[in-house]
Amino acid sequence: MRGQFTGWPEQAMDVLWQLQGEPTHATRERYRADRERLVRQPMIALLNEVADTDARYEDFSVWHYRTDSWWWQHQGAVIRLGRKIEIGLRFDLDGLRIQGAWWYPDPGQVDMFRKAVACEGSGRELSAIVEEVREKGYDIFGDVMKRPPRGYPTGHPRSDLLRHRSLIAARPLGCGEWLHTPEAVGRVLWAAADLDALLMWLVRHVKRAA
Repeated sequence: MRGQFTGWPEQAMDVLWQLQGEPTHATRERYRADRERLVRQPMIALLNEVADTDARYEDFSVWHYRTDSWWWQHQGAVIRLGRKIEIGLRFDLDGLRIQGAWWYPDPGQVDMFRKAVACEGSGRELSAIVEEVREKGYDIFGDVMKRPPRGYPTGHPRSDLLRHRSLIAARPLGCGEWLHTPEAVGRVLWAAADLDALLMWLVRHVKRAA
């Protein structure tokens, strides 16, 4: 029976603090069990509850630890919505961060994205969505070319979007007391709703590889 999410225990921050810098192998092993119990397992419980609210959020992964110390200091997770389209979460000493991303595209996906951006209907829709997400406090970024791609005029009204080879919207959710309570589920769902129009546009237009 899976555990119910009750928030990250306050001791989770103590564990992450002990893993700052370049912790030795001995230090990592000393805190491995506590990190699993206090940091990683709460992320799994949170995403199970998020998935219970919407079947689209059922395909998720919560990362294990790797050789690089960064992975011990930051607990990451992704919810996959389409091919290379996902919601990412990260818990660390700064609190919780969320992003909606289309990145590391398959061959052909960038061309599909550009065609949809250039099309008057879908392109105008994406431009409005991106502006709305930005106004909600999200940073918009990605792998961006210095100039519009070949085949598109430099004066295209959406040349800024045409230059993208990936598209990411991200913002910190904070580090308040709510992190240690079930309220964190609602915070994640609220942020996911902010990103929904953007991610569903991407699912419709670039989810398949050519």
